[in-house]
Amino acid sequence: MTQTPTRSQATTAHFTVSPKHPMVMVLGSGDSLLRVIEQAFPSTDIHVRGNEISVTGESREVSLVQRLFDEMMLVLRTGAPMTEDAVERSIAMLRGEDEAAGAAETPSEVLTQNILSSRGRTIRPKTLNQKRYVDAIDKHTVVFGIGPAGTGKTYLAMAKAVQALQSKQVNRIILTRPAVEAGERLGFLPGTLYEKIDPYLRPLYDALHDMLDPDSIPRLMAAGTIEVAPLAYMRGRTLNDAFIILDEAQNTSPEQMKMFLTRLGFDSKIVITGDITQVDLPGGTKSGLRQVREILDGVDDVHFSLLTSSDVVRHKLVGRIVDAYEQYDSRNGK
Repeated sequence: MTQTPTRSQATTAHFTVSPKHPMVMVLGSGDSLLRVIEQAFPSTDIHVRGNEISVTGESREVSLVQRLFDEMMLVLRTGAPMTEDAVERSIAMLRGEDEAAGAAETPSEVLTQNILSSRGRTIRPKTLNQKRYVDAIDKHTVVFGIGPAGTGKTYLAMAKAVQALQSKQVNRIILTRPAVEAGERLGFLPGTLYEKIDPYLRPLYDALHDMLDPDSIPRLMAAGTIEVAPLAYMRGRTLNDAFIILDEAQNTSPEQMKMFLTRLGFDSKIVITGDITQVDLPGGTKSGLRQVREILDGVDDVHFSLLTSSDVVRHKLVGRIVDAYEQYDSRNGK
C-alpha cells in the first residue's frame, strides 16, 4: 500500500487484492460489501479497477479503510465468509480500537474463532465482547454472561458445552432454568409435571437441535449425558465432571442462586446467563443475579462478562429497541 498527500491535504492509498480472493468475495455480490464500507466512511472516495483499490480522504479514515480491507483478507484467507453484518461489526471494532488506543483482539481474530461446526454451519463469536465471553469460559470455572436479549450469551455457552462434551473435557451437560410463572401458575396448567415445565425449557431444546443431530438428543438424554431440568431439580445434588448452564438467572432468588452455585463439583464448569433488565419475579423478590455480582466480585476463578446492545446479533432493530428501553429506564429512575 502507498499513500500520497494531495493539494487538499487528503491522503490517497492504493493497494492490490490478491488474485486468490475473487473481487466478488471482497466487494460482495452486486458490490453489497463495498456499499457498506462507503456508507461507513462517507468522507472517503473508494475506487475499484480490476483488483486495484484506491482510497482518498482524511488520513485517519483512509488508514481505517486500509486496516478494514486487511482484516477482511485475513478472514477470507481462513475460508470464513464476509457478510454485510461481519463488515459492519469489523468497522465497529476498528473504530472502538482506535478510540481505545489499541485493543488486544482484531476483527479477524474475533470472526474466525470457531467454537463448533455442526450440521453444515459453524458457530463463532460475532463481536469483541462475545469473543471475550467465550475466552472467559475457557479460562474460568464460573462465568456469568450478563446482557440483553439477542447477545448470544446462552447460545454461545451451549456451543461451548457441546464442544466440551465432544472433546471429552466433561462427561455430561446440565441445562437448567428457573420455572418462573410469568402470569400463570404451574398448578393450573394442564398436563403432567414435564408437560407443565416444557414451555420454560423449550428454548434450551431448540438450541440443542441447532448443535447436535436431533436423532441423537433423545438417546443422550435417556443416558443422562444431557439433562434439561428446572432449577428446583438441582437442590441437594453435587454436580461432578459436568458443564452446567443456568439460563434466565435474573429470575432466581438470592437463595436459589446460592443453592445453585454450591452444586459445583470436581472437574465441572458453570456458566450463568441472564438479563438483569428482564426480571419476572413477583414484586418485592430480589433477583439473585443482581445481588451475586456484589458478593462474588473479585473472587478468584469467577468472571463476569457484560454484553450490551452492540453485541445483539438478531435483527438490527433489536439493538435499537434495547437502547430505547435503557434510555427510558434511566429517565424514569429504574
